[in-house]
Amino acid sequence: MARRTDVLKRVPLFQSLSARQLRGLHDIAEQARYMDGASVVRAGEPGDALFVILEGQAKVVSPKGRVITRLLPGDFFGEISLLDGGLRTASVVGETPLAALIIRRSRFLKVVEREPAVAMHMLREVAGRLRRAERPLSA
Repeated sequence: MARRTDVLKRVPLFQSLSARQLRGLHDIAEQARYMDGASVVRAGEPGDALFVILEGQAKVVSPKGRVITRLLPGDFFGEISLLDGGLRTASVVGETPLAALIIRRSRFLKVVEREPAVAMHMLREVAGRLRRAERPLSA
């Protein structure tokens, strides 16, 4: 258990959560493995989970096929779909064999029902990321 909660604590999305809140997320998480080249999620498909990379490397690919970024252990994706259940905006493909921690939306919503503060902490982090992404570059 300590390993997963340690991994979750290092994820910026969860850093402000208490040990009890992290345990709650740990308890609903599952682990999955993907082969090199496997599509973990596809753009345009319904999103129902957040993923945290435990091992390996993946690339985020736009619907037009452009590589947006690469993900390494400790990186995460799917936070927007976790919160709203909407369609995936990009695909994620393993560039090496991957191990990922998965938090499914249906289980996450049950945690939030018991403890709404978990969602508030996450929403603050997501909002901060959006603000930083929209900030103009200084000259």
